[in-house]
Formats: sequence, C-alpha cells, structure tokens
Amino acid sequence: MPPYYGLGIRAVKAKTVLSLRADLGCIMLGSAPKEKPWRAPDTGSYQMAMSNNKYKIARTLRCRNTNVPGTLGKLASTIGNLGADIGNVTTVHVGYHYTVRDIEVFLDSAEHLALLEKAVAAVPEVTLLEVRDEVLDLHRNGKIKMVNTVPILSTDTLRKVYTPGVAEVCELIAREPSYKDTYTGIPYSIAIVTDGTAILGLGNIGPVAGMPVMEGKSALLQQLVGLSGVPVLLDTTDVDEIVETVKHIALTFGGIHLEDIASPRCFEIEPRLQQELNIPVMHDDQRATAVVTLAALINACKATGVDLSTARVGVIGVGAAGLTIAEFIKDFTGNAVLGAARTESSIRRHVERGGIGSTIEEVMRKANIVIATSGVRGLIKPEMVQKGQIIFALTNPYPEIDPAAARKAGAVLAGDGRTINNLLAYPGLWRGTLDSLSSRITYEMYRDAALAIAASAVGEELVPNPLHCNVHLAVAHAVAKAAMACGVARRTLGAGYFETTDVKADWARSM
Repeated sequence: MPPYYGLGIRAVKAKTVLSLRADLGCIMLGSAPKEKPWRAPDTGSYQMAMSNNKYKIARTLRCRNTNVPGTLGKLASTIGNLGADIGNVTTVHVGYHYTVRDIEVFLDSAEHLALLEKAVAAVPEVTLLEVRDEVLDLHRNGKIKMVNTVPILSTDTLRKVYTPGVAEVCELIAREPSYKDTYTGIPYSIAIVTDGTAILGLGNIGPVAGMPVMEGKSALLQQLVGLSGVPVLLDTTDVDEIVETVKHIALTFGGIHLEDIASPRCFEIEPRLQQELNIPVMHDDQRATAVVTLAALINACKATGVDLSTARVGVIGVGAAGLTIAEFIKDFTGNAVLGAARTESSIRRHVERGGIGSTIEEVMRKANIVIATSGVRGLIKPEMVQKGQIIFALTNPYPEIDPAAARKAGAVLAGDGRTINNLLAYPGLWRGTLDSLSSRITYEMYRDAALAIAASAVGEELVPNPLHCNVHLAVAHAVAKAAMACGVARRTLGAGYFETTDVKADWARSM
C-alpha cells in the first residue's frame, strides 16, 4: 500500500484517508500521486508541511458537517477548487447528526481567505463555526522567555545563588576570568543580532518587525541543542555603529550570530567582528545556508549519478547567501563557479573570491547544477531548464521556479528553500563551536558540518528532518572535532564527548 493517496488535495497520510473513507463520497481513492515528494518513507509529514509553506497564510476552519455521505468530500472539493491547500484535518467531535472538524488550509492572501469563507458557507451540509489564525496564537506574548536553571525554593538556596554566596563566585572570576566558562551562562549564550534590513523574503521591515524571526531562532537553539539565544535588535544600519555596538556587548556571550543583515554591509560587518573579537562570529544567512546547500548538493549528486568534482555549477544571485554558497562549492570541489547577479558590484565580489562572472542565460545554458538565491519569484522559466540539470531554487517564500515545474521541464532533481533550510546547520554549528570553546569558525568546520548533514540523511532523503536531534548531534561532533584539528578550540574534548548521545549535555560542568 503506498504511503500517500490522492484526494484532490495535495497529500494526506494513508491512515487519515482510511479514517475519512465513510464520508468522502465522490472523491476517488486508490492511486498514488504522480509527483512524489522527495522524502524518506518515515518523513512524509515534514516534507508535506514544508511544501505547503509556499502559501503565504495558514488558517484553521472549524466546520460542522452533517453526517451525510459525501459531505467532507464536498467540503474538500470546495477548498481545492478555489486553489487552497489542505493540511491537517482533526476530528473535534462526532455526534449522531453532526461531525465537527478542524481543517487547516493554506492560502495566498486575505482576499483568498475571504473567497474561501464565502464558498464554504455556501455548502448546504456545512456550517463554518470559526476561522482561527493559529500562527498568531502561537506568537502571542512571544515565543521565548528567560528561566533559571536552579530552582530557588528555600532561603538556603537563595543565599547560595544570590547574596551573600554569589560574592564568592564573583571574586573567583575576578581573579581568574576563564572561570566565567564554568560558573556563568556566558559560554552557552549567543547574541542573535539584526538590523532588520533583510528579514526573510520580506526585505527591510526593521528590527522590531523582525523580532518574531529572532525569537524563532532563539527557541530552536534551545529546543534542539540547549543553547540560549538572546535577540539583539539594533536601531542603526550604519556599519561602524553596528560593529562598535556588538563589540561592547560581546562580553555577555559565547558567540555572535548575525541575522538578516542585508548585503553588501553584511560582507563588511562579519569579517570586522571576526577580526576584533575573540569569540566566534557567524552570519547565518551566508554560512549556514551555504552549509546546508552543500550537504544537499552532495546527496543530490549521489542520487543522480552526477560527479560534483567535475560538474559545472552556476549560482544565480550572488548576494549574501549565493556568494558564500559559490565560495564553499569552489573550496569543496576546487572548481570555479559561474555567478550571475543584477549588479556589477555583486559580480565583482564573486570574481574577487575566485568565481566566474556570468549571466542568468549563460548559467542556465551551461551549468549542470543551478543554485538560485536571487530573491525573484519565477525568475527561471521552464523553457530555460536543460534536460538532466539539478536545480535548487532557494528563495523564500516563493522560489525562482517551482520544483515540480523544473522536473517537468527536464530537471533530473529539483529542490527549494523549504527543504534546503539553514535550520539543519546553525544549531549544531553553534553547539560544536561552543562546546570546544572555539575562537572562530573555520571553513573546515563548515565543510565537516555539511558532510555530517549529508551523512545523516536516510533512504531517499535529500537532507534529514531538522527536528531529528541526531543530525544536530552529528553536526556538533563534526564541528568540535574539526575545531580541535584546526587549532581554534580552547577546550580539548575527550572520547566521552564524542560518544555521548545527548546534544544538550553540559560539558562545562563536566570538565
């Protein structure tokens, strides 16, 4: 039995289809969709969710359906006919006359939602009880907060964690500053710094509007690898002011994570901070994105029989992400990468880093592998695709070409930014870097992170599920090992570290 069945909606798990069989009515069952998502059999839910994210908004419709065969089928067809997509379907209540279900839908706009509400209300057997925005509900009051690691439930504990006991710890650190790495949270704290100039695909919306993204990064760092990410919003876009501000607060943190800072300023800010600070600095949009792209490319070539060491690679859009992707691929393969961009300055930077200046047309004509990070929806037309190409269209939320359209036009494999996502890289990168107390992050550490991600994929996966902690553990171990080999680690980690299965283990306390 295939794991997915066509329902006139995108895809649902087989067990869900069977549970809905009674009132699907006219909907055809039994044949798997022709376009299968690129996934391993046990990761279908994740891949389905990521593909649904091409839509701009998500809502949950609470519907009361009359218990007449075909009612749910009518409702699903109504939603599908309006070009919306169905996600999770949850049964809330089953009664004698009615069944109440929550139906998650993905839409293009508020106008699209209004049309859908009207259409659903017009189905005689369906009553639309409620429309919920569960995304806003999840963000209410923020997604992070600071909590203590030691419960303070008695006067005795209070005296130890605060006055007078804390004075002894302060004096110890004053005499020997390195004790901060043992007796404070500094070594496992990361500043997530943004000026709000390049928030997702939304552009320059400002640092405060970008706070939900920074909170999300912080929440994921804690959830996946046990690190404390602290959002830092800067009300300046001046390079000198950003550098000076970060330098003044750096004592609080074990690392500096630059986020959503637009090019070309990001190309100056990161190296200046790396030079002037003795803690690691990483611009996530450049480095982590390049790491995951390289990992996906390694597996894509393995799956399709393409030799990465001899393939011609082209990058469309050599901005913050594209420039570093091209540089990583050049360093990994030893071959220069074609690079196309809208501005001469971007092309010049690409050439200065060992790339070859090109055009979109030339990249699409000559490259065996095309990676697009242009920020332009629909930039790659189907007629531009060459048979047998590997195409990664990574712009979010709307790619340069839909992967299905690229495959239909002749691409042997295509992926987008929903699957090839930097979430696979930065948690483990930071954990391994901080565990080893590294002074900086080297190319070798990034390269080994990419190899660890690629090796963590199973079955037909292009990259592993980012919610599986084993991938972050593998990345952390690879990064820490590379740090020690490169000589940038200030803590030597023994065999016990690399044998652990707990990525959140407190190595500062065990040293």
